[in-house]
Amino acid sequence: MIRKNVKIMIYVALLIAGLAIWISFRAQELSLYTLVRLTLVIVFAYVAMFFDISERRIPNGLVLGMFAAWALMIFVMLIYSSNEGAQALIDSAIGLLVGGGVFMAVYFLSGKGLGGGDVKFMAAAGLYLGMAQTIPAILYGTVLAAIVGFTLVALGKMTKKDTIPLAPFLFIGIAITTFTA
Repeated sequence: MIRKNVKIMIYVALLIAGLAIWISFRAQELSLYTLVRLTLVIVFAYVAMFFDISERRIPNGLVLGMFAAWALMIFVMLIYSSNEGAQALIDSAIGLLVGGGVFMAVYFLSGKGLGGGDVKFMAAAGLYLGMAQTIPAILYGTVLAAIVGFTLVALGKMTKKDTIPLAPFLFIGIAITTFTA
């Protein structure tokens, strides 16, 4: 148990260090709102990744936390600057529809081969990413997952019927999209 906690602490420290470095480089060119929303989506995706790897699910509480943090953030944005807040609200709504809609379609078309937690998580992540960043995040994450899955099947490490957690790949897709924004 202690080893697992130490590993988690190391991973958290690496995430914090990476975010601190990224923020220090981007602080001059991005608004405070953008820095906060992108930092939050990275942190939430990171947590989702750990849950999906260890428990093979993304908890509803995490997704609800994402929605709550976003609602608070957008509320403050609307008070601070109603025009920018309204634009952010519309962009977030489109991101939610794109992220949730694409994953919901895959969920039903694949015969529930995709987890419901992935659908809810990507809908919530879409709020933070907006339309312009949701689509690339999905593409990076799912293409990487497909490459890893095909490779594992080709190497005989898993069969076509086996599943792999998607959240780690979504985290990578979100990170690539966020850090290159």
